[in-house]
Amino acid sequence: MDIGASVNLEVVDKFCYLVDMLSVDGDADAAVEARIRIGWNKFRQLVPLLTNSDISLIRRVRLYSSCVCSSMLHGSETWPVRKENEVALQRAEMRMVRCNVKVKRVPSKELRERLGIDDIILILQQNRLRWYWHVL
Repeated sequence: MDIGASVNLEVVDKFCYLVDMLSVDGDADAAVEARIRIGWNKFRQLVPLLTNSDISLIRRVRLYSSCVCSSMLHGSETWPVRKENEVALQRAEMRMVRCNVKVKRVPSKELRERLGIDDIILILQQNRLRWYWHVL
């Protein structure tokens, strides 16, 4: 390639890099939206197992945590998370959990305690701390 040749570059607001969405303004909004969408896709793939009453609730919760929750938080160790991002993650998580166990009128905190599920924000914070500890 000729060094003097002109190259036209497209200016974009966000783009996907290594399966993570990066925004021009540096926030995590696009990444959080993309990971929630991926989480819903995983959830839909696993609905036959997650809603099967022949499988114990403990196994369904473990399956949810290991497949769906982990896919929603993949790469989140470096996100500059704001309160709006946390709320979006929590809403998506609780909608999925409620679909999983078919419960509607139980407060989120009580439902998490009954099922032994940690809040997704707590998991996010633990992942970030673990990642930062390994980087040091």
